[in-house]
Amino acid sequence: MQKVLITGTAGFIGYHLAAILIQEGITVHGFDGLTDYYDVRLKQRRHQMLSQSPHFSMTEAMLEDTDAFAAVAERFQPDVIVHLAGQAGVRYSLENPRAYLDSNITGTFNVMEAARSLGVQHLLMASTSSVYGANEQMPFVETDKADTPLTFYAATKKANEAMAHSYAHLWGLPTTMFRFFTVYGPWGRPDMALFKFVDAILDHRPIDIYNHGEMYRDFTYVGDLARGIRLLMDAVPERPESPDEIVAGDSLSPVAPFRVVNIGNSDKVRLLDFVEAIEAELGIEALRNYMDMQKGDVPATWADAALLQRLTGYRPATDIRTGIAAFVSWFREYYDR
Repeated sequence: MQKVLITGTAGFIGYHLAAILIQEGITVHGFDGLTDYYDVRLKQRRHQMLSQSPHFSMTEAMLEDTDAFAAVAERFQPDVIVHLAGQAGVRYSLENPRAYLDSNITGTFNVMEAARSLGVQHLLMASTSSVYGANEQMPFVETDKADTPLTFYAATKKANEAMAHSYAHLWGLPTTMFRFFTVYGPWGRPDMALFKFVDAILDHRPIDIYNHGEMYRDFTYVGDLARGIRLLMDAVPERPESPDEIVAGDSLSPVAPFRVVNIGNSDKVRLLDFVEAIEAELGIEALRNYMDMQKGDVPATWADAALLQRLTGYRPATDIRTGIAAFVSWFREYYDR
């Protein structure tokens, strides 16, 4: 039976991926520090739900604790490691950049070292669409240059990609980095726009709409994202014998079993249309507080997901109204609103 070690299982995306795997009967061990970046009770509840399955076990410890993570990995002996833990949030990186250095650089190094020493079959690690930074050519393609990050959060994720490539090259460690695009859905984080908008609208408080609503995002439903990661687990990259073997549009490295893959809906949605879909689902008009663009933000994101589809036969397709309805249903039930 396959064994998968997932970092960040008390987190939004890690929870959904773990749920898919244990439903398949895969043995999952979760590793999470349950930091107080947002409501720890929400994280604890996610772990409690996963722990109802006999296929799930967990360790609560910080990823920066080298000995703790190495001991867990050595004891569990995973076939695959999926690294989702880390300090998230573009805006928080302006306030507390050191948290990103500790978690996203040191913590990721510990994961790579464990994967190298154990010789896992496949290491998959989370990156972000934020690495595209100041790129204006859209939709974003994995083979585009991503050398202009606009926040320290994006810079740490770009560093993770470079670090992982070096390990894939040096140690023959099959590695896939996936870039997320504005993930939303049930069990979402309280610091994310959908959660904040729904919470405020139900309380008849104003919502902050940046760049006066002239922003576009490739909103990706969390269930679609988790499914994409699950399918990529089986798409193990192999070092090509010759660069000529690399298919056009593939981000496979010519010198390592390493690949970067976008996971997005391939559809850019105007922020104001997103707000209107929330209003329609709630049956309440939002009090709108239009604001200028926030430092480090980008006006648009838009994924080209052709590579994901070629590798897995799958492409995210949940529309925003369906996804927002699922979130609102969860939110109302969970918070009794």
